[in-house]
Amino acid sequence: MLAVFIPTTVYLKITQGIATSSVIILNLYSASGIDLNFLTDQFVLIIVGIGTGLLLNLYMPSLDKKLKNKQNRVESNFQTILYEVALYIRNKEIHWDGKEISETEQLLEEAFDLVERDKENHLLRNKHPYKDYFYMRQRQFELLKRMLPLVTKLPNKISISEKVAVFFESLSKAVHPGNTAILYLEELTKLQKEFDEEELPETREEFETRANLFRLLHEIEDYLLLKQKFKKSDIQHKKEAKSKAKA
Repeated sequence: MLAVFIPTTVYLKITQGIATSSVIILNLYSASGIDLNFLTDQFVLIIVGIGTGLLLNLYMPSLDKKLKNKQNRVESNFQTILYEVALYIRNKEIHWDGKEISETEQLLEEAFDLVERDKENHLLRNKHPYKDYFYMRQRQFELLKRMLPLVTKLPNKISISEKVAVFFESLSKAVHPGNTAILYLEELTKLQKEFDEEELPETREEFETRANLFRLLHEIEDYLLLKQKFKKSDIQHKKEAKSKAKA
């Protein structure tokens, strides 16, 4: 029976009850008969097992400090990546070794592992405050990686290049948990309008440059929209939490 029970609980992701349930199953096998006293003992065993687990969860140390550290390091790497994009657009030179890319991938992986561990340690917590945050940063990171090849395909500066560089440099200084995405989306809209009003390219090289700049602006727009959507969701969750607390 255990050979079927344990794989089933793992498949259904309810492994927390394996220990207590296994003891009860073994007791059933070893019991000579099942009467009211036996059932009462098993019920008490369940209560003790669940109660002990809940008490341990209440006193289990939070991993928020470690998660905050991961958050700060991810944001610092985002700042570096965006700033290096600005430098390349402006100077067409690169002295960056790109270590922040591999480091961020590792940080995000470690952060998700910590979130899962923290969720298991605090069963009474309905929603983990860092889960949506790191999911948002992971999707933004994918966009940043897609931007890098576009930046390297900008062989010549055009009149709007410096404005794009200034935008990325400014954005690099605003990577934090706060809600500034709406401000940069408004600035980006103005930049896109200026881009549309630029004279049409005359050479193939100019055309390719404009095409890559257009795609770059589109990617950064998606990057900002992800942050805006996250903040709206975050605000909504905080309001719901306050309402429950008052109730």
